[in-house]
Amino acid sequence: MRRRAFISLLGGATAWAVIARGQKSMLVVGFLHPGAPDISPFRLEDFHRGLSDAGIVTGRDVTIEYRWAEGRYERLPALAADLVRRKVAVIAAIGPASPVAKAATTTIPIVFLHGVDPVQMGLVDTLNRPGGNITAVTSIGNELAVKRLELLHALMPDAKAAATLVNPTNQSTKLQVMNLQTAASAIGVQLHVLEATTDADLEVASNRLSELRPIGLVIDNDAFFLGRAERLAALAARGAVPSIFQYRAFVAAGGLMSYGPSILESLRMMTSYISRVLKGEKPAELPVVQPTA
Repeated sequence: MRRRAFISLLGGATAWAVIARGQKSMLVVGFLHPGAPDISPFRLEDFHRGLSDAGIVTGRDVTIEYRWAEGRYERLPALAADLVRRKVAVIAAIGPASPVAKAATTTIPIVFLHGVDPVQMGLVDTLNRPGGNITAVTSIGNELAVKRLELLHALMPDAKAAATLVNPTNQSTKLQVMNLQTAASAIGVQLHVLEATTDADLEVASNRLSELRPIGLVIDNDAFFLGRAERLAALAARGAVPSIFQYRAFVAAGGLMSYGPSILESLRMMTSYISRVLKGEKPAELPVVQPTA
């Protein structure tokens, strides 16, 4: 019986032992992203650097299998299933890829980075005890979206209408729109919902903005929009509409305001959790964390 217990403990430590001894059979980290590498708001070298800072060197300790949906969210289930078949050691899921990864496996550890309330979305049991095979870094984007609306209203307190730009194929969109509508009603503002899943849709949204002339535009923290800072800033400018988005790159491109956490800080926290999981910690026991920078 003691021998079996010893073997069980040894098996739990095998994953990190491979890394620690520098064997050729490296562990594989699955990376599941709803967008494309050339329009991602963060650079892959920042992800690699985060792993390195956490003690995991890509190419020496682990290899990474990248799966990009390139904005076609319907591709995510097949990409997630491919990573599961690959028997990766952990899946790093970004944004809308998070619920898809959760649905794909109950055994492979998942660390996701998302802008939603993961409890409200049913991704984890509680923030302190996520449960199952999953943990996360989250900015609670639904709450931040409401704050963005409030900032626009403070800028133009007499205006009676606002707009939000969302991707309807994102599973968290319905919840975010509901929260924004509640907030808009509370401050006496009508909320117009504009949808876009393609660049052509963005042109339609731009024309609609020119017609509506709302107090401002709250752009959803969605993977489709994240790499289009310049296009979105131009869209808002053509409609002469004050606009707000999550990332600083939007302001650098000509948008009015940004309000949200640093993507680099979020990545640092995510890669730290990936390292801890690879070293044997259970995702269920790693509390969901939120960036403060």
